[in-house]
Amino acid sequence: MTTNLLDYDLEGLVAFCEQLGEKRFRATQLFRWIHQKGASDFEQMTDLAKSLREKLKTSACIQGPKVVSRHESTDGTIKWLFDVGAGDVIETVFIPEADRGTLCISSQAGCAVGCRFCSTGHQGFSRNLTTGEIVSQLWFAEHFLREHLARKNRQDRVISNVVMMGMGEPLQNYAQLLPALKVMLDDHAYGLSRRRVTVSTSGVVPMMDRLGKDCPVALAVSLHAPNDALRDNLVPLNKKYPIEELLEACTRYQAAAPRDFITFEYCMLDGVNDQPEHARQLVSLMQTHAARGLSCKFNLIPFNPFPASGLKRSEMQQVAAFAKILMDAGIVTTIRKTRGDDIDAACGQLAGDVQDRTSVDRRMAAQRQGMLGGIKVVVLKGLSQ
Repeated sequence: MTTNLLDYDLEGLVAFCEQLGEKRFRATQLFRWIHQKGASDFEQMTDLAKSLREKLKTSACIQGPKVVSRHESTDGTIKWLFDVGAGDVIETVFIPEADRGTLCISSQAGCAVGCRFCSTGHQGFSRNLTTGEIVSQLWFAEHFLREHLARKNRQDRVISNVVMMGMGEPLQNYAQLLPALKVMLDDHAYGLSRRRVTVSTSGVVPMMDRLGKDCPVALAVSLHAPNDALRDNLVPLNKKYPIEELLEACTRYQAAAPRDFITFEYCMLDGVNDQPEHARQLVSLMQTHAARGLSCKFNLIPFNPFPASGLKRSEMQQVAAFAKILMDAGIVTTIRKTRGDDIDAACGQLAGDVQDRTSVDRRMAAQRQGMLGGIKVVVLKGLSQ
C-alpha cells in the first residue's frame, strides 16, 4: 500500500524520506514540488535523483480529491463537491473579492455538533477527514485556480486566505487539523500568514487551549447567543462548555493569537436571537470580559434558510438595528455579505452528502421540540430586567 504524501507536513515528509534513506533537503524539494508546483507525477520532479523517483513510485503517491461537481455562482464564488469514499461527499468553497481570495475548507464528513441553523449539522456525522483530505482541498483549488487565471493572462496570487469554516468542527479533528495548518503556513508550501488562516470553532475549550500553544492562527468562535439558556438550544456543545468557560478560553487564546481580537460569529435568526434585548445582553457580556482582557469583533451573519431548520432569516432592518446597539457600545461589528447562496455555498449551507452515524434526525427533532419553550423563557426573562 502506498503512502499519500499529502498527509504529511514538512517534518512528517522528512521522516518519510529518512525511512527511504534520503536526506532532509530531498524532502524539502519534494514538498515544494507537491505544494508550490502542484505536481502529482514523480517524473515531473526533474531535480530529484532518479533513484529517489523510483523509490517514490513504489512507496508513495500524491492523491488529490475526486471531483464530483463544480458550481460557479453569479458572484464568482465556486463550490466543489469532492468524493472522499464510502458514500461521503464534502464541499469546498472559493470566494473571490477585490482584495483577497478566500478558500473555505471542510475538516469532517458531516458534523457531530448539530447546531440548529447549520445544514451540515442536519446531515449528521460520518467521520473525520485525514490530513491529506484537508490539505488536498487547498492543493486542488490553488492549482485549478492558477490555471484558470493563466488562461485569462492573469498572474495574481489566487488564494490569500483560508478559513476552516466548511463542513465539520475542526477542533474535534485536532490530530489531523494540526499538520494541515502547518502545511498551509509553511514557506515551502503555501506560505500563508497566521493572520490569514482562520479556524472556526463552536467552542471546544480544551482544544482551543492546545491550538493556542501548538499553532496559534486566527480564531473565530460561533457564539450565536448571549446566554446559556438560548445557546444550549442553538449550539448543543454549550451544555459541555458554557459561555463563561468559552469566553475565558478566548481570553487565554488571545495572548498567543496573531490578531489582537477574537472574532465572534453570530447567525441572525428571526425572532430567536435578534432582539434588542439580546444585543444588550451581548454588550453586557462583552464589557464584563473586556475588563478581564478580552478584545473582540462581531460578525453578524444573515441566516441562509433550508427547509429542515424551521428557522427564518432576520430582516435586514433588524440586523442593522442589532449591529447599531453593539457599535454604539464600542464593539467592532460587521454584517457579512451573503455570497454563493444561488449555489448553496453560503455560510451554513454546506451539506455535501454523508453517511450519518449519529442518529441526527432523532436529536434534531428533540431540539426542535424544546426550542420554542427555551426561547420564550429567555426573552421574557430579558424583558423583565
